[in-house]
Amino acid sequence: MTPDLMEAGAERQQAYTARIERLALATESGGRSAGYGRVAQAGEVDTTHGRILYLEDVSVSFDGFKAINKLSLDIAPGELRCIIGPNGAGKTTMMDIITGKTRPDEGTVFFGSTIDLLRYKESEIAQLGIGRKFQKPTVFEQLTVFENLELALKTNKGVPASMFFRLDSAQADRLAEVLHTIHLASEVGRQAGNLSHGQKQWLEIGMLLMQDPKLLLLDEPVAGMTDEETERTAELFLSLEGAHSLVVVEHDMKFIGELTTNGPNAAKKKVTVLHEGSVLAEGTLADVQANDKVVEVYLGR
Repeated sequence: MTPDLMEAGAERQQAYTARIERLALATESGGRSAGYGRVAQAGEVDTTHGRILYLEDVSVSFDGFKAINKLSLDIAPGELRCIIGPNGAGKTTMMDIITGKTRPDEGTVFFGSTIDLLRYKESEIAQLGIGRKFQKPTVFEQLTVFENLELALKTNKGVPASMFFRLDSAQADRLAEVLHTIHLASEVGRQAGNLSHGQKQWLEIGMLLMQDPKLLLLDEPVAGMTDEETERTAELFLSLEGAHSLVVVEHDMKFIGELTTNGPNAAKKKVTVLHEGSVLAEGTLADVQANDKVVEVYLGR
């Protein structure tokens, strides 16, 4: 969940409570609860050079430990890229750098051809069109599925605007589309805290989609899911491929296999293996599974 959404959550709860109190005094119920917030519309990302994300020679150290070491990586528009590697390989730190949570000691990080991400704060990067999903779902459990998605809409996030907000037809259509995409149309009125772990993960992904991201960073999205939930998550990601660029960090190799051997570009899909902060190998899933170095440090015999 983006930093501005986290901050907005508390305001949303206050606005919601205030509105309920106001409605209780009114002669009319006023209908359903209010929606929330909108971040500023991000500009278009220039991908004319065929890359939506570009990292070159990125390094960062923590107390003498080099977490990222001359890392270079590029992602094409609409690509679904899987990132694998042992614990401590630098996968999460790489995402921290892309999203502005961590500043590298050196290197270049560009979003499209013209946006230097190292010039932006974490909240600003989220508004540019980069969404990040952490391993643990962070949804507003006291709100319904509908209200969580409504909260994530790109609208004015001020409390007064929240109290009087009404969905227009385009926003309602978008929300309905996302509900269908994330398999939660039947749970629209359910409190988020009562969802299963997998459903909470889908809801948070839906909240990111409501922000219209160009790039989604997904950190171990199927950890803790049932087999059925994992399969449906693979279907979800494959449905997003093309319309969005996805970077998926995951240890579940069966899930990686589902993502990389299905879809219209299955034969060309790449898997990147990180080790000790840099790229150890890159290629098709079959290529990296046959790589002796990858087998030694990660996959095992």
